[in-house]
Amino acid sequence: MYQYDTIDRQLVQQRVDQFRDQTRRFLDGEITDQEFLPLRLQNGLYIQRLAPMLRIAVPYGMLSSRQVRKLGHIARTYDKGYAHFTTRQNIQLNWPNLEEVPDILAELAEVEMHAIQTSGNCIRNVTSDEFAGIAPDEIEDPRPWCEIIRQWSTFHPEFAFLPRKFKIAVSGSQQDRAAIQVHDIGLQIVKNADGETGFCVYVGGGLGRTPIVGSIICEFLPWQHLLTYLEAILRVYNRYGRRDNKFKARIKIIVKAWTAEVFAQKVEEEWQHLKDNPTTLTLAEVERNKQFFTRPAYKAVDVAAVDNAVAQHARENVAFSKWLQRNVREHSVAGYAAVTLSLKPTGVAPGDVTADQLDAIADLADKYSFAEVRSTHSQNLVLGDVEKSRLFELWQEAKALGFATPNIGTLTDLICCPGGDFCSLANAKSIPVAEAIQRRFDDLDYLYDLGDLTLNISGCMNACGHHHVGNIGILGVDKKGEEFYQIQLGGSSSRDSHLGAVLGPSFYQDEVVDVIDKILQVFVEQRQGDEQFIDTFQRVGMDLFKERVYAKAH
Repeated sequence: MYQYDTIDRQLVQQRVDQFRDQTRRFLDGEITDQEFLPLRLQNGLYIQRLAPMLRIAVPYGMLSSRQVRKLGHIARTYDKGYAHFTTRQNIQLNWPNLEEVPDILAELAEVEMHAIQTSGNCIRNVTSDEFAGIAPDEIEDPRPWCEIIRQWSTFHPEFAFLPRKFKIAVSGSQQDRAAIQVHDIGLQIVKNADGETGFCVYVGGGLGRTPIVGSIICEFLPWQHLLTYLEAILRVYNRYGRRDNKFKARIKIIVKAWTAEVFAQKVEEEWQHLKDNPTTLTLAEVERNKQFFTRPAYKAVDVAAVDNAVAQHARENVAFSKWLQRNVREHSVAGYAAVTLSLKPTGVAPGDVTADQLDAIADLADKYSFAEVRSTHSQNLVLGDVEKSRLFELWQEAKALGFATPNIGTLTDLICCPGGDFCSLANAKSIPVAEAIQRRFDDLDYLYDLGDLTLNISGCMNACGHHHVGNIGILGVDKKGEEFYQIQLGGSSSRDSHLGAVLGPSFYQDEVVDVIDKILQVFVEQRQGDEQFIDTFQRVGMDLFKERVYAKAH
């Protein structure tokens, strides 16, 4: 993973010192709330319903065990002993004291971490595939390109005060696991006929109040021009994005109003002034970044013998077999696997981990995965480089620590924002709904019969839970001061991304689980063979689901 150089360390430390002084002056009454607002936001600090919330950047989801231990220490020392992994691969503290935030930032800087640009109207943390660099379907490792974009965008003076927040995601695999089509800019690594690297550029995607799937504005952008083209896009947005209405300020609004073709033409015109400027990438700069993402010292193994041993353990232990089926993925290197640590045990808010668990995760990373951990878009963690011969041993340790729930990709591996329990923007609580669904559908055999199924919950239209792209999406809404929940069906964030459609009128909280049950009953009745939920829904349409859910009891 990327290692800071002298300039990086100086830059981050100067930001810590600067924010310490800004916080002191605010607490002393020397600057107003309004003056402090943009200062705290660009250092990741929100004011939530009950306390400040600090969002810490995890660039493209990569963490070292040293960083994870530091996060555990910070959660224990400055918070209530736990932290929360988000859908954008970051981590949040929900209970820091404002006067101690500069101390937290100083401790983060010790392990090459920060909270810069994790909020505010700027370019946010660049996200990617949690299996980057190890996925068998990978075209090219996207992490060096993410790092190049991160360095370019951090403190970019021209884009520090955009009309609205701005999110970029990069995918390097055939399957999209980074949801690039629902980002302001989505980049898909592609190869041309000569085997040269380039990018297919999507623009104008996003969820929230106006969900839109992004449009392709460039089929093949040569890698040398990555930053100049991004700069052209941002300049067009910065110039024409609406600043009079924050609900219509995202780039997706311009792209939709102008059409993708007109927007692309505007970008092309702007790019002509930029494409051969000093920001044009050189091979030397790309190679410099690639050297941070070289492969670890993998062992040569007897693959057949290892596979036979793993299969024997699976035959002897049903629980281990189920964990293999759901939590273990193939690796691009023979004899290794990627293992997902589930952060979705029933009764715990999805994505939450305690300080002690963070320490334990760091220990697992040191022992099994070259001291690296990856955060995922679905609020879990991944050990990316595990020897298959050690899977049974790892499973036993993970199970004892509560990380081996064998539900990855199933209904109960749901995504959920903090909702009304924490967030001042939320219309309704999310966490109790998530727990109720997990408790109702706790039969693993039933979950496995249902197959891959995404269920996403958001407490408001800001869509931090990505409800629009869940196969089943749940949105908390406010009706005259009461909490209700709207159900959407048919969303997907995969390569063929599409938005869910609203089932119908919303429901009280205590009705939601029964509604989900009825939806699943229709799916089971209508599916053909091993068809997944999303395929059945697309084939049969909404009407059958609506009819069952809203049928009057006789």
